[in-house]
Amino acid sequence: MEEPGTGEPADPPRPRKIIHVDMDAFYASVEQRDNPDLRGKPVAVGGARERGVVAAASYEARRFGVRSAMPSVTARRKCPELIFVRPRFDVYREVSLHIRQIFAEYTPLIEPLALDEAYLDVTDNLKGMSSATEIAEEIRARIRRETGLTASAGVSYNKFLAKIASDHRKPDGLFVITPRMGPSFVETLEVGRFHGVGPATRDKMNRLGIVAGADLKAQSMAFLERHFGKAGGYYYWISRGVDARPVRANRLRKSIGAENTFLEDIFDLAAARAALAPIADKVWRACEKNRIRGRSVTLKVKYADFRLITRSRTGAAAVACQSEFEEIAFALLEPIFPTARGVRLLGLSLSALEGEGSAAPRQLAFDLSPD
Repeated sequence: MEEPGTGEPADPPRPRKIIHVDMDAFYASVEQRDNPDLRGKPVAVGGARERGVVAAASYEARRFGVRSAMPSVTARRKCPELIFVRPRFDVYREVSLHIRQIFAEYTPLIEPLALDEAYLDVTDNLKGMSSATEIAEEIRARIRRETGLTASAGVSYNKFLAKIASDHRKPDGLFVITPRMGPSFVETLEVGRFHGVGPATRDKMNRLGIVAGADLKAQSMAFLERHFGKAGGYYYWISRGVDARPVRANRLRKSIGAENTFLEDIFDLAAARAALAPIADKVWRACEKNRIRGRSVTLKVKYADFRLITRSRTGAAAVACQSEFEEIAFALLEPIFPTARGVRLLGLSLSALEGEGSAAPRQLAFDLSPD
């Protein structure tokens, strides 16, 4: 490759130094830190009632197969000794802010993914440290010392591999994937471990004979795009250890949403409208607080048999007021009824956001379910 206009060979691009920091069982670990009686015991953060859902599980609970997003009744069946703790999101946010202040002492290029994880680009860092591994070790030590919590970290030359690395030696681990080892390391991984490959995509890949990274790498771009659409290009490159995505500081929120799981199934429209109104109010108040508007309204409906559907409407202009937001939401809701199956959950979200006053790491979601 030549330098433009000189005929001289250009220097190869300098490899980036990316760290992915992931707190270990964050919500549950905070609860165990603050309540010594919970330490060493299986803990689930979430609702203990029949319709509750596990928001986070301690490592002691995970040994029994308890996982986040699992219905509480299932979690209790897997682990009869499971201790449920109500979430304290104000505390989790406070701890998360403290951790991000630590990050900010090393680099301004911080891309939060959630309260408990973030990417850091430390290629050019504020400490002038040449080793990303040393930075990761220092950050993990400070998190432990200042918060009493443990974090795992992955270090690599791109975001995909840094995230893979942070999961490699959890909990309380550090793993480095160098440019030399990256492509061969990816070949050995099961595709289900790839960030961006969910259970449905993994199963589809397995049916196509793609089980490990080497199998994915063996496929052509045309084959992957034919079977996976636009994502095919992403899979083609990550199977080769290539990911050009930059660490983006202050990522914009994609949507604002809220949902509620009901104690009893809903069968008629009037009851559903009454249940949807406080959800709409919660979302709109969040929009007001963050000084944002959006054009797309999406209704989420989960039936008693756990079948999930969504219905959306997108306008040419942003929704102007709460009454308009509720009107659209109720219009999306009406065709769902009557139903013989019963509705166990309703949710609303606003997307295609405009005029955001502040950035956020991901969808701002609220669970209104009572305990």
